[in-house]
Amino acid sequence: MNFSVKTTSIEQCKSHCVVIGVYANEKSKKANSLALTIKDDAQEFEKSCRVSLATLFDHENFSGQVGQTLVVHQINEHINKAILVGLGEKDKLTAAKYRSSTASYSRVLAKNAVKNADIFLDNIEIESLNQGQQAQYCAEKLTHAYYRFTQCKSHQKKPINPKINFHLEKGVPSTSVKQALATGVAVGKGMNVARELGNLPGNICTPTYLANEAKKLARSHKTLTAKILSEKQMADLGMGSLLSVSAGSKEPAQLIIMEYKGAAKSQRPHVLVGKGITFDTGGISLKPGGGMDEMKFDMCGAASVFGTMNTIVDLAPKINVVAIVAAAENMPSSTATKPGDIVTSMSGKTIEVLNTDAEGRLVLCDALSYAERYKPQSVVDIATLTGACVVALGGHATGLFSNNEQLTQDLLKAGNDTGDRAWQMPLWDDYKKQLKSNFADLANIGGREAGSITAACFLSHFTESYPWAHLDIAGTAWLSGANKGATGRPVPLLTQYLLAKADK
Repeated sequence: MNFSVKTTSIEQCKSHCVVIGVYANEKSKKANSLALTIKDDAQEFEKSCRVSLATLFDHENFSGQVGQTLVVHQINEHINKAILVGLGEKDKLTAAKYRSSTASYSRVLAKNAVKNADIFLDNIEIESLNQGQQAQYCAEKLTHAYYRFTQCKSHQKKPINPKINFHLEKGVPSTSVKQALATGVAVGKGMNVARELGNLPGNICTPTYLANEAKKLARSHKTLTAKILSEKQMADLGMGSLLSVSAGSKEPAQLIIMEYKGAAKSQRPHVLVGKGITFDTGGISLKPGGGMDEMKFDMCGAASVFGTMNTIVDLAPKINVVAIVAAAENMPSSTATKPGDIVTSMSGKTIEVLNTDAEGRLVLCDALSYAERYKPQSVVDIATLTGACVVALGGHATGLFSNNEQLTQDLLKAGNDTGDRAWQMPLWDDYKKQLKSNFADLANIGGREAGSITAACFLSHFTESYPWAHLDIAGTAWLSGANKGATGRPVPLLTQYLLAKADK
């Protein structure tokens, strides 16, 4: 994805494709089509177009509503086609609506395999988004939209690497916008790394595969190191909880540690911890067969950590970040952990495994205990942890649980700033009662009620020595149905959170 900044007006533009923003069709202003458009760009576009915008509103079912798009062909001798994108009512344009419209035209450009385009959205005024932020989101969504999973296809098409001109008004400083575009591309690439790992099948993307990907990333960046702990090393550390999950599989578990050193050694790191269950059958507590293929996505927490680290090494902020990925495969066999088994975690706490399908928390708790040795400023774990979170929040917001209010607010702000939103859920002691066991220190499930909360409460027992947050991405990490595939979330949220910490 190649971006450049231009100040050429649309009347001077020679382009295969232009993108123009259009405000909603207000009946009272319908006679004056110029009132429906964005200042000079759309006015000049209308002058050169062979059909007026008012006619398009009348006959093409286009009303300028948020995210609505219309492709107009053969504009004039200089412009082959235009994509009109609806922005809604002008006085009600918000950051969320702008993002929705950006995502819409990005999908249209990608679907039409456009190789060269000029984006004319430079006159949009949104109180909460400056022009740099608008440009960053544009670059992120376009990079995201052009991604295609082809690794397992017998006939692989060469990926399109489009050239995009982002147009500014004359007199607007371009340096900050260029940097914003570069940041957006880096975030988009990070999301695509996460999507690629998530989309790979479980017979390819194993714990060992993830470990090799970490080594590969470290080899290509001097600021990053990678270390892999084997099952023997984990056993020596007392990680009986994590190892209980991989006990039924021939694939050995891997504890993957990546360290990005962008600041002074004296600066304590921020730690990301990813759940990396590369395939989850449920173990002895076997899942239903329908839809089980989607359990390859149960490592999307780990994938988002890989994606974020790819973005961080590209942007090189002045911050220290440690990434820990607990990777394992959850399979049923004669050696698998059984319901009722009791295991001992790295912390020394014993856990009664009442359901082997509640395995994510079992690998995470040992990884969270391992994180303590870094004396972290903050720890954020990311996991496709509970179906209960999908019931509570659907696919729009990530569930956020935390033992630190400042960390909560920082993550919520990062989500709002990027559109990769999270929603705070309670983490009260009242819920911890559900995790009591007659035979061990803790049970790994707390019953049907408040399943996402009790899962977070379980993890909180292992995070008492540092500021910690848990992101349950079970509803946001992938899509089902015709658009089945990993989303790359919450790479934008995590990246923004870390960049904001680096700025401080």
